[in-house]
Amino acid sequence: MTYNARGQWDFVLAFRSEKLLLLITIGYTIGISTLLFQTLTHNPILTPSILGFDALYILVQSLLIFFFGGIGFTQLDQNSKFLFETLLMVSGALLLFRTLTKDNVDLTKMILVGVIFGMLFRSLTNLLQRMIDPTEFAVAQGSYFAQFNTVNSDVLWIGIVIAIVSAIWIWKQRHQLDVLLLGKSTAISLGIEYHRFSRQLLICSAILVSVSTALVGPILFLGLLVCAIVNAMTRTMYHSVRIPAVFFTSAMTLILGQVVFEQILGLQGVLSAVIEFIGGLVFIGLMYRRQK
Repeated sequence: MTYNARGQWDFVLAFRSEKLLLLITIGYTIGISTLLFQTLTHNPILTPSILGFDALYILVQSLLIFFFGGIGFTQLDQNSKFLFETLLMVSGALLLFRTLTKDNVDLTKMILVGVIFGMLFRSLTNLLQRMIDPTEFAVAQGSYFAQFNTVNSDVLWIGIVIAIVSAIWIWKQRHQLDVLLLGKSTAISLGIEYHRFSRQLLICSAILVSVSTALVGPILFLGLLVCAIVNAMTRTMYHSVRIPAVFFTSAMTLILGQVVFEQILGLQGVLSAVIEFIGGLVFIGLMYRRQK
């Protein structure tokens, strides 16, 4: 908030406080959504992005630029755009999660369906990119990566309210999450309504991912990176410890990374690109370790 602050403090502190709230909100939504998804799937290398949320978001951006053009896209009302993108991704998640309404359909099949739809969205996006004017494609390319430098106050407060409400509900369910880690059959025998609770977790995870993606853009590997750090640092699997640890680690990763890029490197790079690169290396490392 105060490092290397020059000029009018009433402007500097107000500007940085909004950006700080944005980074904290994004850190919470991405980190916790990944933690919930990994708890449900019992797999430390899976993230909600595998269900195609990022691909759907990029497809929506390409469609908007295709129909409205580059200038029309930049002039769209940001509040309406945020609500439209969030509702669209949540609706897609709900349609996907209908595969869990039948007892004979498991998470593996649902994840496979999500991967297939993600491939479909990416293929449609590639088709649209070839049909978009090259000058407008540059505008589209800018929306394909997470941006932390611009903050829309109205949209941010909507995301903060959603994050707070979800945090209260998730904290109340922390003991059931502990039981869920014991496995499906054990959780059912201990009184967990598995299908209902799993749908609730998936919907909550989808909402958090949708909010973060609509706020700043797609970030594929931040949740995976943060959860891998917490798994390596903490020896307990209790969610009363893991939930705060994931939130704190995710928020501090974004805050410290943004400070380095803004104040030390002079914005000579993109934080999201570095996170994706490091997260990709962590993903490869986790895959190699599981193989061994």
